[in-house]
Amino acid sequence: MREELRNQPAEHHMPGHNGLGIVDLNRYSVDKPRHPDLSSIISGARAGLQRDGCARLSGFIHPSHHEALARETRDLAKHALFSTEQYTPYGQPPDESFPADHPRRRVHRTSSGNVTCDLIPADSPFQQLYRNNYFKQFIAACLETEIIYEFADPMRALTINAMPHGTYLGWHFDANDFIVSLMTRRADAGGTFNYCPAIRAPGNENYEAVQSVLDGDREHVKNLDLEVGDLQIFKGRYAMHQVTPVTGERQTVLFGYAHEPGFIGSAASTLRVYGRVMQAHIDADDARHTDGLED
Repeated sequence: MREELRNQPAEHHMPGHNGLGIVDLNRYSVDKPRHPDLSSIISGARAGLQRDGCARLSGFIHPSHHEALARETRDLAKHALFSTEQYTPYGQPPDESFPADHPRRRVHRTSSGNVTCDLIPADSPFQQLYRNNYFKQFIAACLETEIIYEFADPMRALTINAMPHGTYLGWHFDANDFIVSLMTRRADAGGTFNYCPAIRAPGNENYEAVQSVLDGDREHVKNLDLEVGDLQIFKGRYAMHQVTPVTGERQTVLFGYAHEPGFIGSAASTLRVYGRVMQAHIDADDARHTDGLED
């Protein structure tokens, strides 16, 4: 990462240049990695991630770009594949070998749409921000790691999640360790992000706690009502989460990074979520996790 940064020209506070033009660089000086104000922001993000696996970076995008980015995600949402499915929190059909009330048999309905990376233009500010080395260094620093890698997945690397009126996301875990998201359109009502911090850990599904939440226990459920322009870093592989039914329209951009290079989703899960696959998914090794957790 440091070598990449040395080879990258200095950023200027102008729209469209290498992706940082849409960032409020007066608040988030990601183009100046050694700036003391940025160190304080990174420390705050780390504290949130350590505490409950979630960091909210309010107003990351400069307000002058909110309207244009909302218009862009609205236009791209026309290409979204919309689906309504029922599956367990592990992204799978119910496993009849477990008792009827077990989490592995509890299905939840999810209804939303997704625009995949191959349908988002290369000159889009989202693509440019996603691939910007300063931005990646900033996210890595928040995660307390030296480097993060763009997904090798040609569809999942960068996606837009589109949730029109009446759609929602049921309780689920993510297949990847963490996700970075940017809200561009906020629901008129609803669309609240609910999550259960670190409800499971590598080698420990903690089914009892998961079942308690599915049964309606909200003691350990946290709520996050994001605003347009907010950036979120979230460890969704270990925190079960949902989005409540949307009134109006809700759109978020999802930036896919990983701790190791070469991440590609399985063909089965890609087909289930996005309705199609590419040759990269067919060629990929599906056994990409060794943490003993269900996807």
